[in-house]
Amino acid sequence: MIKILIIIPAFNEQDNILKTCKSIIEYNKKNKTNYDIIVINDGSIDKTREVLEKNNIPHINLIHNLGIGGAVQTGYKYAYEKNYDVAIQFDGDGQHNINYVKDLISAIEEGNDMVIGSRFIENTGKFKSTKMRRIGINIISMFIKLFTGKKIYDTTSGFRACNKNIIKIFSLSYPTEYPEPISNVEIIKKGYSVKEVSVSMNERKAGNSSIHSWKNVYYMINVLLSIIIVSLRRDK
Repeated sequence: MIKILIIIPAFNEQDNILKTCKSIIEYNKKNKTNYDIIVINDGSIDKTREVLEKNNIPHINLIHNLGIGGAVQTGYKYAYEKNYDVAIQFDGDGQHNINYVKDLISAIEEGNDMVIGSRFIENTGKFKSTKMRRIGINIISMFIKLFTGKKIYDTTSGFRACNKNIIKIFSLSYPTEYPEPISNVEIIKKGYSVKEVSVSMNERKAGNSSIHSWKNVYYMINVLLSIIIVSLRRDK
């Protein structure tokens, strides 16, 4: 049996984290699966830590807020040290659906190195983010295709599964800025196989997204420049 770890980065998710973790625990019971959980409490200043400790949820408390990149890399370091076969990124805000994890794992077992849960490869009619965010994702997608030759539809999806090869890479180095699109580019440029599988996602029920509307233009310019820099560096 393969060892599977679900990495859940969480910053100020006191209103979401317990429900997210319970969805995985209940899924395990119902389906006789054994997905392990590790929550990376990224220096939360609300009651996230208290909720985790009170409910005996496995977690790592970071002393300072490292941001999503640092929190996720901590999870990959844990997965590598504990010799997991598959690690799955799973947001703590309730947007990801545990029922799709099996599809990501199946795609890994087929021989893919990294699998992205994508909102955009099929028209599910479900929540797909705001119109402006979708426009930005399409632009990033075009840039990734231009510089790697690989089309990634859901470039900012944080719902991803990785095999041992990618776990090791991410445990050693993981982007701190714009981690999803930049790590997609890095993995593709290294020659690893990346596949998208169709998922639907939920709207955040509480708390705030890490990307705010006033930052969108700044975000777009910098992520596109980062894609160019990473692509040129890997081509040398």
